[in-house]
Amino acid sequence: MRMSRTIALLVCTAALAATTGACSGATTPRHAAGGGADFKVTPLSPPAQGPLKSFTWSLYAEPYTLDYALAYDYPPNTVLANVCEQLLRVTPDMRIEPGLAVKYDRPDPRTLVYTLRPGVKFHDGTTMTADDVVASLARQMDPKTGSPWGSAFKYVDAVEKTGPLEVTLRLSKPDVLLNELMAASPGTIESAATLAAAGKDYGTPKGKVNCTGPYALDTWTQGAEITLKKHGAYWDPKLAPKTDTVRFTFIEDPAARTNAFLSGTADGGYMVAPASIGQLRSGGKGTVLFGPNTAASNLAVLDFRGPLGNLKVRKALSLALDRKNIIKAAAGGIGVPAKAPAARGAWALAPEKTAALYDTLPEPVHDVAAAKKLVQESGATGRRITLATSTLAPEISVVANAVQAAGREIGLDVELKSVPPEAYSSIFVDPEARAGLDLVITNGYDNTPDPLEFYQYLRTGDFGNYGNWSDSEFDIAFDRANAEPDPAVRAERTAVLQGIAMRELPVIPLYEAPYMVFLGKRVTGAPTGIAQLYYPWAATIGAAAR
Repeated sequence: MRMSRTIALLVCTAALAATTGACSGATTPRHAAGGGADFKVTPLSPPAQGPLKSFTWSLYAEPYTLDYALAYDYPPNTVLANVCEQLLRVTPDMRIEPGLAVKYDRPDPRTLVYTLRPGVKFHDGTTMTADDVVASLARQMDPKTGSPWGSAFKYVDAVEKTGPLEVTLRLSKPDVLLNELMAASPGTIESAATLAAAGKDYGTPKGKVNCTGPYALDTWTQGAEITLKKHGAYWDPKLAPKTDTVRFTFIEDPAARTNAFLSGTADGGYMVAPASIGQLRSGGKGTVLFGPNTAASNLAVLDFRGPLGNLKVRKALSLALDRKNIIKAAAGGIGVPAKAPAARGAWALAPEKTAALYDTLPEPVHDVAAAKKLVQESGATGRRITLATSTLAPEISVVANAVQAAGREIGLDVELKSVPPEAYSSIFVDPEARAGLDLVITNGYDNTPDPLEFYQYLRTGDFGNYGNWSDSEFDIAFDRANAEPDPAVRAERTAVLQGIAMRELPVIPLYEAPYMVFLGKRVTGAPTGIAQLYYPWAATIGAAAR
């Protein structure tokens, strides 16, 4: 459920196995809630027709790090997806396949054994070994690293080199999600020698990054740009880069970013601001494409000691929200009201279960009178609730204003606290940044095609449990699901967690929207969905015409 990779708002990810629906639904044209535009969800753009010397990609913010263990948001992961790789790989159609590990075995429920791919070269020309894998994974577990991914290793007792190209993880209890997360940031492999040499400078503009991906970090000019260069010794011929150099620019202002797309100074970019979709579609300079997503825009409760500690107040706020109008204003009409905190797209692991376990959920209800009654019964009339807002993305301000209006309509004093973009991102990684806040707008998304991944972040004490919500029934149900290796049975058990989350509302669902990418006329080949956060998307981009 990684929250916010800052948002332009996390949207619907575990999205699809190739034939299932994404977000609100499908790979066929959809009519969005409230009279919005039709859109079609597809995992890929048309394939590249030839090579390119370079292209420029727009990020909506500069990465705060390129340290794989600290990267927990869209900008850093969008860059790192092309530079660093994982033991396993999530594909654009939301499958998991071998990556730097050619296979894994589970000889017993508490042991995972990874056989590494031979002959893989780091960007400096050295060869990947089991020592690099042990160092990379152990660093995630080290409290001194401060990795937001540390909790993924909560049941790992040991990471051991058990052969020149074999690494074994020994667990204190069964943990199905851990293996799946080897396809995301927790499974990233860096050169042990580089980590040791770089020290505290690793992943900063001063330090080096030396991974195995199709592109190597070339330059990072802080405040201006990041450039990547093609890795000539890359191991996977299917993803041999079609472009020599990738240049990233950072444009926080949505209008300026739209102008960069239309002027051609940026060839493309993910996380397109919904407010700019109409202008980009009619501008004749490129195409807006919609891809699979596992994210839903939510309201995450940050403080259960205040008014939102009362379930009636949380239910009241949910009932007061006019989600269809929020979608019109915040998402350009492209999206659907969210039925649960984890999006429909997050149920791709066992797609045959999606209809029964997600589609049958009731639609969110908008009932102001019932909401007012709950506020009165709770004794919360006039109580202040502080909601974080930011200029990071226009959607955040739009949703914040809608929540404020809804809260005030039912008797709650919703106060908006504006924070700068970098501080907004800090809310998701720094507990001190949450001080004085009751709510934050976010998107919870899966990094893998398993909805259980989202719900793990609501466990007691988890790093992603921002409000420190605790429910023993939920914790027991989570352990039961996480011990089940069969995807279909695990989906049934995850539905129990979904039910508890909807009953208790530690996270209030808002809406789901597809992932979005803009491609200028001269480029094509990019994956369109949220898998781009780990899949080496830049490698497949090339010329749109021969």
